[in-house]
Amino acid sequence: MGTVHDMRENSDGHKRVLRVQHLEVRYGDLVGVADVSLEVPQGSVVALLGSNGAGKTTTLNAIVGLVRATSGTIEWNGERTENLDAYAIVSRGLALSPEGWRLFVGQTVEQNLRLGATALPDRRRIPFLLDRVYTLFPPLAERRRQRAGTLSGGERQMLALGRALMSEPKLLLLDEPSLGLGPMIVETLYDTLQRLHKEGLTLLLAEQSVQLALEFADYAYVLQTGHTVLEGPASQLENDPQVQKVYLGIANRTGASDTLG
Repeated sequence: MGTVHDMRENSDGHKRVLRVQHLEVRYGDLVGVADVSLEVPQGSVVALLGSNGAGKTTTLNAIVGLVRATSGTIEWNGERTENLDAYAIVSRGLALSPEGWRLFVGQTVEQNLRLGATALPDRRRIPFLLDRVYTLFPPLAERRRQRAGTLSGGERQMLALGRALMSEPKLLLLDEPSLGLGPMIVETLYDTLQRLHKEGLTLLLAEQSVQLALEFADYAYVLQTGHTVLEGPASQLENDPQVQKVYLGIANRTGASDTLG
């Protein structure tokens, strides 16, 4: 069982709903995360930045219980959750839209969405939540009886996000939501995320597009080789040329690269 700790506020006076301290995750002799610390205030958008292998995905997976922390602590609303299983964590209000979607490709769109509601306390809300997802993503409504494996990449990302929303999360975690998608699909996706945020949903995302993440987020953490090496307001990181050059791989505003490795 988790241990309850006192809730505290961050420096802006917003309640901190998620706190990760000195997280370490090992896969046998391999270190997935060495020392990651971060906080997510209620109602905020927080971004995790870093190159491939920096530890972003492992950090998100540890927060939602898909991998176990070797050491360190994870607190959700003041409760220690690092030793809880994934089902228990989802039922507390966290949901992950994973990199690569991880859909059941032989199941229909609606069957995939219903699987997202497995931990929902009140099953009577499923029809309402289905309608909400179909309103957010009209292409899914048109393809509700279609197998997930026949969808386009953009539609699969919509389905992965919709499935996560079926548990009515208070904190939505997204792992590389724009990866492999065309610019118009990415714009539509982020318009939807902006709408969800305005409705009060707290967001924590790992994103390959640095510029996109920093324009969308309130605060950002930079991970490097499994460590938190830098943090600050997104606008501050976005406008710091040295930060862009050293940590984010952006030489300048007109440089060739705006993504992380």
